[in-house]
Amino acid sequence: MESLFVIAFGVMVSVAAYLLMSRNLLRSLLGLLVLGNAANLAIFIAGRMGSSIPPLVPEGALTLGRSANPLPQALILTAIVISFALVVFAAVLFHRAHESLGTLDADAMREAEPRPGDDPPEEEEEE
Repeated sequence: MESLFVIAFGVMVSVAAYLLMSRNLLRSLLGLLVLGNAANLAIFIAGRMGSSIPPLVPEGALTLGRSANPLPQALILTAIVISFALVVFAAVLFHRAHESLGTLDADAMREAEPRPGDDPPEEEEEE
Protein backbone atom coordinates (compact mmCIF):
# COMPACT_ATOMS: atom_id res chain seq x y z
CA MET A 1 0.00 0.00 0.00
CA GLU A 2 2.87 2.38 0.74
CA SER A 3 4.20 1.97 -2.82
CA LEU A 4 0.91 3.34 -4.15
CA PHE A 5 1.28 6.41 -1.93
CA VAL A 6 4.90 6.88 -3.06
CA ILE A 7 3.82 6.77 -6.71
CA ALA A 8 1.04 9.28 -5.96
CA PHE A 9 3.61 11.53 -4.27
CA GLY A 10 5.88 11.40 -7.33
CA VAL A 11 3.01 12.21 -9.67
CA MET A 12 1.90 15.12 -7.48
CA VAL A 13 5.41 16.60 -7.31
CA SER A 14 5.87 16.32 -11.09
CA VAL A 15 2.47 17.92 -11.76
CA ALA A 16 3.29 20.71 -9.29
CA ALA A 17 6.67 21.35 -10.96
CA TYR A 18 5.00 21.50 -14.38
CA LEU A 19 2.36 23.94 -13.16
CA LEU A 20 4.86 26.13 -11.28
CA MET A 21 6.96 26.59 -14.44
CA SER A 22 3.97 28.03 -16.28
CA ARG A 23 3.82 31.73 -17.11
CA ASN A 24 0.16 31.90 -16.11
CA LEU A 25 -0.23 32.91 -12.47
CA LEU A 26 -3.38 30.85 -11.98
CA ARG A 27 -1.53 27.69 -13.00
CA SER A 28 1.33 28.65 -10.69
CA LEU A 29 -1.15 29.04 -7.85
CA LEU A 30 -2.59 25.58 -8.55
CA GLY A 31 0.97 24.20 -8.66
CA LEU A 32 1.64 25.71 -5.25
CA LEU A 33 -1.51 24.06 -3.91
CA VAL A 34 -0.57 20.64 -5.36
CA LEU A 35 2.98 20.97 -4.01
CA GLY A 36 1.64 21.68 -0.52
CA ASN A 37 -0.55 18.59 -0.69
CA ALA A 38 2.41 16.52 -1.94
CA ALA A 39 4.45 17.70 1.07
CA ASN A 40 1.60 16.65 3.37
CA LEU A 41 1.53 13.24 1.71
CA ALA A 42 5.30 12.91 2.19
CA ILE A 43 4.93 13.63 5.92
CA PHE A 44 2.11 11.10 6.10
CA ILE A 45 4.21 8.44 4.35
CA ALA A 46 7.23 9.14 6.58
CA GLY A 47 5.20 8.42 9.71
CA ARG A 48 4.13 4.85 9.98
CA MET A 49 1.00 4.34 7.92
CA GLY A 50 -0.81 2.35 10.57
CA SER A 51 -1.53 -1.08 11.86
CA SER A 52 -4.50 -3.15 12.86
CA ILE A 53 -3.56 -2.84 16.54
CA PRO A 54 -5.44 -0.12 18.43
CA PRO A 55 -3.22 2.62 19.88
CA LEU A 56 -3.59 1.51 23.49
CA VAL A 57 -0.71 0.62 25.78
CA PRO A 58 -1.30 -2.84 27.27
CA GLU A 59 -1.27 -3.21 31.03
CA GLY A 60 2.29 -3.55 32.35
CA ALA A 61 3.95 -2.32 29.11
CA LEU A 62 5.70 1.04 28.78
CA THR A 63 5.34 1.59 25.02
CA LEU A 64 3.36 0.33 22.08
CA GLY A 65 4.84 -2.39 19.97
CA ARG A 66 3.59 -1.06 16.65
CA SER A 67 1.08 1.69 15.90
CA ALA A 68 0.66 4.80 13.82
CA ASN A 69 2.76 7.76 14.89
CA PRO A 70 0.47 10.68 15.89
CA LEU A 71 3.15 13.36 15.40
CA PRO A 72 3.12 13.36 11.56
CA GLN A 73 -0.67 13.52 11.64
CA ALA A 74 -0.55 16.59 13.87
CA LEU A 75 2.08 18.17 11.63
CA ILE A 76 -0.12 17.55 8.58
CA LEU A 77 -3.06 19.31 10.23
CA THR A 78 -0.86 22.32 10.89
CA ALA A 79 0.57 22.24 7.37
CA ILE A 80 -2.91 22.15 5.86
CA VAL A 81 -3.85 25.38 7.63
CA ILE A 82 -0.57 27.08 6.67
CA SER A 83 -0.77 26.02 3.01
CA PHE A 84 -4.40 27.16 2.82
CA ALA A 85 -3.45 30.58 4.21
CA LEU A 86 -0.54 30.84 1.75
CA VAL A 87 -2.73 29.93 -1.23
CA VAL A 88 -5.45 32.38 -0.20
CA PHE A 89 -2.89 35.17 0.24
CA ALA A 90 -1.36 34.40 -3.17
CA ALA A 91 -4.83 34.31 -4.77
CA VAL A 92 -5.67 37.76 -3.38
CA LEU A 93 -2.27 39.06 -4.49
CA PHE A 94 -2.72 37.67 -8.01
CA HIS A 95 -6.27 39.04 -8.18
CA ARG A 96 -5.02 42.51 -7.26
CA ALA A 97 -2.25 42.26 -9.85
CA HIS A 98 -4.79 41.19 -12.46
CA GLU A 99 -7.02 44.15 -11.62
CA SER A 100 -4.22 46.69 -11.88
CA LEU A 101 -2.34 45.22 -14.86
CA GLY A 102 -5.15 43.46 -16.72
CA THR A 103 -3.27 40.18 -17.30
CA LEU A 104 -2.30 36.96 -15.58
CA ASP A 105 0.79 36.41 -17.73
CA ALA A 106 3.93 36.73 -15.61
CA ASP A 107 6.04 38.02 -18.52
CA ALA A 108 3.50 40.71 -19.36
CA MET A 109 3.55 41.85 -15.73
CA ARG A 110 7.21 42.77 -16.10
CA GLU A 111 6.02 46.05 -17.62
CA ALA A 112 5.27 47.23 -14.08
CA GLU A 113 8.91 46.79 -13.03
CA PRO A 114 11.42 49.56 -13.67
CA ARG A 115 14.07 48.61 -16.22
CA PRO A 116 17.77 49.30 -15.75
CA GLY A 117 18.56 52.66 -17.27
CA ASP A 118 15.08 54.09 -16.81
CA ASP A 119 14.92 57.30 -14.85
CA PRO A 120 12.87 57.11 -11.65
CA PRO A 121 9.69 59.20 -11.70
CA GLU A 122 10.30 62.70 -10.47
CA GLU A 123 8.51 63.71 -7.31
CA GLU A 124 6.60 66.97 -7.13
CA GLU A 125 7.85 69.46 -4.60
CA GLU A 126 5.49 70.85 -2.00
CA GLU A 127 5.21 74.61 -1.70
